[in-house]
Formats: sequence, structure tokens, C-alpha cells
Amino acid sequence: MKLPLRSFVDPRHTAAFIALALLVGFLAGVAGAGLIAAIDGLTSAISWLEDQLRFGRWLPLLTVPLGLGIAWLIGRRFPEVKGSGVPETTAGLAVRAGYVPTRSIFWKTAATAATLGGGGSAGREGPTVMIGAAIGSSIGRHSGLGEDQIRSLVAAGAGAGIGATFNAPIAGMLFAMEVILGNFAIRHLNAVVIASVTAAVTTKTLVGQEQILSAESHTIGSPTELLLYAGLGVLAALVGVLFLRTFDTVHSKIDLFVARPWLRPIVLGGPVAILIAIEPRLFGTGQSFIQGLVDGSTLETAWWVLLVLAGLKVLATAGTLGSDGSGGHFMPALFIGSTLGAGVAALLAPVWEISTIDTGAFAVVGMAATFAAVARAPLTSILIVFELTGDYGLVLPLMLATSLATLIADRLHRETVYTIPLVSRGIRLLRTSDIDLLDTVRVVQVMSPWSEVVRPGDSTREVQDQLDVHRHHGLPVVDEDEQLVGIITLTDVARTGGPGDEVTAAVAMTPNPVTVTESTPVSRAMERMASLGVGRLPVVADEAPTKLVGMFRRETAVKAYHFALTEATEHELARKRQRLWTRPDAEFFEFHIPGGSKADGAPLKDVQWPQGCTLVAIRRGHAVLVPDGTTVLEAGDIITGFGAADARDRVMERLRAPMEVVGEGEDESG
Repeated sequence: MKLPLRSFVDPRHTAAFIALALLVGFLAGVAGAGLIAAIDGLTSAISWLEDQLRFGRWLPLLTVPLGLGIAWLIGRRFPEVKGSGVPETTAGLAVRAGYVPTRSIFWKTAATAATLGGGGSAGREGPTVMIGAAIGSSIGRHSGLGEDQIRSLVAAGAGAGIGATFNAPIAGMLFAMEVILGNFAIRHLNAVVIASVTAAVTTKTLVGQEQILSAESHTIGSPTELLLYAGLGVLAALVGVLFLRTFDTVHSKIDLFVARPWLRPIVLGGPVAILIAIEPRLFGTGQSFIQGLVDGSTLETAWWVLLVLAGLKVLATAGTLGSDGSGGHFMPALFIGSTLGAGVAALLAPVWEISTIDTGAFAVVGMAATFAAVARAPLTSILIVFELTGDYGLVLPLMLATSLATLIADRLHRETVYTIPLVSRGIRLLRTSDIDLLDTVRVVQVMSPWSEVVRPGDSTREVQDQLDVHRHHGLPVVDEDEQLVGIITLTDVARTGGPGDEVTAAVAMTPNPVTVTESTPVSRAMERMASLGVGRLPVVADEAPTKLVGMFRRETAVKAYHFALTEATEHELARKRQRLWTRPDAEFFEFHIPGGSKADGAPLKDVQWPQGCTLVAIRRGHAVLVPDGTTVLEAGDIITGFGAADARDRVMERLRAPMEVVGEGEDESG
């Protein structure tokens, strides 16, 4: 039932919308504090149980599978609470118009507390993101807001989740824009900033600073250390890709080895429990161990132990989340990165004589670079470290390592840790943003191939003749090697005395003209033409700046705009198809085209099919046809459709003729 919030505020007013963003931030902060309390409470209960049962370090063999089993039971009833929560949030924005179920606020908290409190290897920030997004979605929907404002509050709630977890409102804002929304649209920014700051303050007030990850200030000892940080960025990318591939493999292949879904917590939880029993530092979020690395208090651990811990954390996290446990990837990525960075520092310290290596600094940079590799969120990675340390002493190594890690990881693994679960379900997020439509079109897509050129030795009379024949105002000038050397226009011919035999194109032309490349956005090409006051620009190859490949003219801009509109329409249609195919009540169905029906003998495009129904295939005898608008239907055709549960009935009603439904075991030829 919708709450009567719209009777108290008019959400169309800026002040009212800001008030809603404040409310989202406050409630997300309270929810974040509640999740921390729930995890800590269950962890304390397990510690008490350990004292009573005297199982020692082997108690995780009981608690980890039990916690994952509870999370699996909750996820079976409420599927959206499985896994991190970030993929569900982004899918809710992209596919379901900002809808994140309100019920997930409670059930995501319960499943995460069971997973992490029981000892599962994951983080709490992903669930906090989803909980905050669900709060924003619920308030937006029950306040009578439009879709775009609901999306703003969902993103605000997600950013508030990060701000609440790390006391890092700027990083929360960037995470919401960079990961959740996938763009930096200005219209969403105010709500995200307000909610992130409010959530961070609220959570810190309720739980105290000691529950939130922080780090000491660090600096680099010598500029030459940047070489070491660059190497750390490369290693972070490789370890990040290993993490992604391990997670992807477990997530996509587990059903091949598990006969029954309820065996997941046992088959995967058992090995995770063994790893945690052998190495307790893998238990839960691992925040206390990360804290020791980044503030330099954990210096006695050997370098090879730290690197082994990074590898074991990859396995433990993949097993925890692969068993449908509820937890995030953010904190495991920080754990892996900090141990990698500290391990590298401990390994190099004895042989590096140029400066004193700060192990804590390498741990901080390592965790930022690793998260950038697995999430492709370099800005969030850099800013969260700034907020954790409170200064900018590591700005250069951070920017260098995170940029390298992001670049290399993007080349080696297309998907991120947040898109892998969606791709496995057939959902590929389509990103749009507040940019000019023409920013999305490249010159090569709309340019005119060009063959009309003049040579430097041609006279201006010959140039004028070519301009008249081809009805152009200007032509490119290319030499005998087909390299662009200039451009000549009617104005140039007139400026040198008019058409004649004495003046050559080489004298009259404008040498070294301004050009655009094939990959230049059309918007930038148009800005360049406008600033120069010209009506055409030569297009050159990306790899060869003097090789003429075409011309971009004012007339091309119209073509580019139509092209962009077509692309935008295709994206919107794809989004609508995703909404249809991911509806929980959608199903495939089949029906015959009976003789005498209005569809018999009609092209497919002329039949008014009901909304929410997609025709997939046509079987005609032994042939299977892929339908398009020109396909002519015939009596006896068997149509395979996809749509909501009542789609078949609406198809029959629309055709206004009795139709024979194909059921199981029926003779389809009849």
C-alpha cells in the first residue's frame, strides 16, 4: 500500500526533493548501522559458542555452511537478495525503471548477517548499497515521483550505502555515478551528494569511528618509487582478472557439478569453511586485518604469506558468493589488494636501497588498484583512499596504479565483478547519459567517401572547372603519394585573381588544413567547423594523419543526427525487450493460425498484436521461419510467442477467431 507522502510534500519542488534525499540518506545510514550491529551480534554469539563448545579454530566448519544455508533459504524465497546486491541495483535502474523491492531492506540485512556473521568471506558494502537503493526506490515510488527522480533517489541510496560503510561520502557519490548509474548526469548529482553525506554522518554517529575502515597518512619516499607503484598496478590488474575469472567460473559452472540447488551451501561452503579454519584471517569481511596492513601495525607477516592470503581470499570469496551467499565484492577486493601491496613491499624492501619503502602505502595503493581492476571504477578507487587517509600524499602513485590496473584489466576481461551475474542471466546494461546525441556518433559512421581531389600542380582554372562539375565549394589537395597537403575553395580561387592558368592550386590552397579523424565524435567535428567558419573538413585515418579517407560536410550533420536518433531508439527498444524478457511472469506459448482468421494471408506487420507479446518463430510444415514484418502468415502456421501469462488469451481475442492451442503431447500437424 502506498504511503500518503504526496499529501505532505510536493515532490516537484526542489526543496521537497532535497528533503526526500536527506531522508534517504538518514535511513540508509541507520540501515548501515543496523547491518553492522547485526553482523557484530552474530559474530559475538559465535565467539560465545566457541567458548562453550571448545571447538577452537574448527568452529567455522559448522558456522560457515550453516550461515550460507540460511542465506540460501532466504534467497530461494526472495531471489533478489542473492550475491552482492549491486548488480540487482543496477538492473533495477536500467531494466525496471528504478524499482528495487522494499522487502529487500529486511531480507538483505538478514541474509548478509547470516553470511558474514557465520564467517563467509565477503563484504558488507554491496548489501548496504542495495539496502540504500531499496530505501530510495521505496520513498521515490511512494512519493509520486517520476521515473527520473526515482532513479535519482535509487542512486542516492546506493551512494549513501558506500558513504555509510566507509565514512566516505565523496567516494559514495562517485560509486553511485560511476558504477550504479554509469554516467555523471548533473540532474542526479544533488540527491546523491546529499544522501551520501547524510548517511556517512548518521552511521558514524551510531556505530563510532572504530567500526569504519580508516588509514594513516602515507607519502612516497622518492620519485623513483613510482616505478614500483606502476609495477604494483600491473600486478593488481592480473590479480583482479584472476579474481574475475574465478568468480565467473564458479558462478557459471557450479550448476554442472551440483545436482540439487540446496547442495550449494554444502559443496561450496565446506571448502570455504576449511580455508577459514586453517587461516582465520579470511573470516568475514577481513576488515581488522586490512586495518592492520594500511596503518602499518601488521609488519611481522612474511611477504609470501601475504601473497598466499591474497590467493586464498580469491577462492574463499568466489565460494561464498557462488553458493548464493549475500555479501559484497568491495571489501574482498580491498583485502586482496592490500595484502598484494604489502607483500610486494615486504619482498622489495630488503633489496631497494634508493628509499625506505612504506609497507602501509603499498597496501593502500594496492587495494585501490585491485578494486579499480575488478569494478572498472578508478575514480571511486582513488577518492575512497583520499577519504580513508585524509590527505593527498599518495595522489601520484594512486593515479598511476589505478589507471594501469583499469586499462589492463579492461583489455583482459570485458565484464566487471558487477556485470558478470547479469550477463549470466542474459542482461547487458545499456548506458545512456546527459550528453549530446551527436557525442555517440563517430565521423566514420556518417562521412562521405571522397574521390574528387585536385593536384598541387593543377591551375586555378582547372580547379574551378572541377568545382563547377562536382558542384562543391571546396576540394582537398593531395600529392602524387595520395597524401593530403591542403584544401582549396572558391574563396581561395577568387583571392588569387580568379580562375587562370598562371596560378596553381599549391599557391592558392590553404596548406595543412584542420582535419578530423575517423574516430572523432560528430559533435566535436561540428564544433570545429563552427569555430573555423567552414562548411567542410577532410577526414583522415586514425593511424595516418595525412591519409585522406573522406569528407565531413554540413550536410553530413543531418545524417549524423538521424543516425544518433536511430541508435537511441534501438537502445530504448532493447531496454524494453530486456524488461519483457526478465519479467518473472513471462513465458513461451504456441498457437495455430486457423483458416479464416484475419491473420491468414496477411503480412505480419498488418496484424495488430497485443502489447507485451513477442513472436519468436513460425513453423510451417517442417520449416522454421524467423518472422519479420513482411512474413505472410498462412493457415496452419504454428507460432511461438513470448509474453506475460495472459498474452496467449489476448492474442486469441485480438484475432477474433477460435484458435487451436498447442499443448503438451498434442499433434502439432493437426
